[in-house]
Amino acid sequence: MYLTRRQREVFDFIKTFIEENNYSPSLEELAQGLNLSSLATVHKHLTNLSEKGMIRRHWNRGRGIELVNDLSAPHIVQMQLDACYAVPIRGTVAAGQPLDVAEDDLSERLSVPADLVRNADDTFVLRVRGDSMIEEGIQEGDFIICERRAEARRGQVVVALVNGYETTVKYFYPEGEQVRLQPANPYMAPIYVKASDVSIQGIVVGLVRKYGV
Repeated sequence: MYLTRRQREVFDFIKTFIEENNYSPSLEELAQGLNLSSLATVHKHLTNLSEKGMIRRHWNRGRGIELVNDLSAPHIVQMQLDACYAVPIRGTVAAGQPLDVAEDDLSERLSVPADLVRNADDTFVLRVRGDSMIEEGIQEGDFIICERRAEARRGQVVVALVNGYETTVKYFYPEGEQVRLQPANPYMAPIYVKASDVSIQGIVVGLVRKYGV
């Protein structure tokens, strides 16, 4: 199962905590141990891990997190090394203030794990500029893997086209006649835009980070 860097950090923290204490961490201990300022962010990471089958949550217990998969197991490693798709890199997107769309040569491609690609024709990659999504594990220079969508659910991480020519990656919150594009950085303010001026280009389904380049 492919995890983002931040999801892997959360999983590893839970695993180490359980090994050392023989019980799972609370939300507050997770937030403190991972330097997260919001319990809502902790909850979101746990929800993602649960949806990916890495943990199980028991809502009727105070420390109700149970590990389901061990990322160190050989079959997990093999899963990540299975077939990849060469997905086109379609430009740069802002994890900060919106920026003008900059299309790259579409002959440039990135190998993406097969389990992140449901439909190759609807999958694309964008480079990230800015640090507004750092608590979601999205950093400057990362490549985000996106699935083309015209609509998104509340709270999903989306690539949004603002005012017809600027792109940004943010949490998506429709609020009546306006949309709140929420960063995952406590030092940055949300962006409020008329709903009619926002067009969803896709949702973020994963990322790839290159080191030493």
